[in-house]
Amino acid sequence: MSKKYETDLRTFIKFWLVPLGIVATLFILNKALTGLIIIGISIFLALALKPLVRKVNGFFTKAFGKDKKHQTLSAVFAYLIVVLVIGAIVAIVGPVVVNETAKFVQHFPETFENTFGGWDGINNFGRNIGIENLQGELTGFVDNISNNLMGFLGHNLISSVSGVAGVVMDIVLILVLTLLFLLEGPPMLDELWKNLGSDEEDKKSTGVARKIVTRMANVVSTYVSHQIIVAIIDGCAAMIIVFVLSLIFGLSANLAIPMGMITMMFYLIPMFGQFIGGTLVTVLLFFSNPIAGGIFAIVYILYSQVENNLIAPKIQGSALNLRPVIILCAVTIGMFMFGLLGAIIAIPIAGCIRVLIEEYPNIKALRK
Repeated sequence: MSKKYETDLRTFIKFWLVPLGIVATLFILNKALTGLIIIGISIFLALALKPLVRKVNGFFTKAFGKDKKHQTLSAVFAYLIVVLVIGAIVAIVGPVVVNETAKFVQHFPETFENTFGGWDGINNFGRNIGIENLQGELTGFVDNISNNLMGFLGHNLISSVSGVAGVVMDIVLILVLTLLFLLEGPPMLDELWKNLGSDEEDKKSTGVARKIVTRMANVVSTYVSHQIIVAIIDGCAAMIIVFVLSLIFGLSANLAIPMGMITMMFYLIPMFGQFIGGTLVTVLLFFSNPIAGGIFAIVYILYSQVENNLIAPKIQGSALNLRPVIILCAVTIGMFMFGLLGAIIAIPIAGCIRVLIEEYPNIKALRK
């Protein structure tokens, strides 16, 4: 027995247009993914600069009185301060890394002889562990790596040049958008809330939405400002360690500030940045004096335990109020989804999700 189903044109259109609309939206988002990521990074940086903008605005207000123009000047000054600081760090650290690497290559035979006893010492060590010709094994290994590396670089040279050009353009676009969000973001939001809250009911829902957005923005800016404070402390500790080692082992005292800047910059990467920065400084010190590099690694590891268990929780504890397991899960997911960028923004996103969970009762009350 057959049944006959009837449907109107509107239902038929909805049935087909909804899936097609979802597919089209996903396709468009995939095409615009790079642009959306650039916009997201710019918004994140603009929110991160909010505390500095408030500080500069407070200075202008005390000095010249309250004026709306000061908000624009404060945003521009805060932006210029950050750009100049980052540029100064790159200008200081870059030459040091290049010089230490060149010095290591130049004095490698002498360092190798003094540290390991030359190839005779290496071969004697190899015989003790059961390898008759350790020199030949190491030489073959290095030659293999060198050949593979040169082949890789030669094969990807053209694409690398175009890739670098693309990265430079993305950075310029992020810098421009960050400044525009700093200048135009607050007025745009004020206008948005004003247009949304036209009647009494709309004002209630707009008030809840505004509260949630404000709390999320504060989560991002507070997290970044506290992370920067701990990063500065970490950089100062590394600088002091390197300075003391320079007095003991005769290293150049000028290495202290660049090495501290390296650990400070890498500390801004959650969870893994401290390890990366400490390893890089260890390697650079090893180029000048292997023993000094080893001692720095040991002392820095001991300090990092104190910092991670006492200093960082004290400073960052009020920023997000997230459990360590939540932070680790967020960083892991962000890293596997978007790489280094995902690891950096994962913790603030987790904090924003916590805000949504806390505000859910207010959202539910509005729906009723």
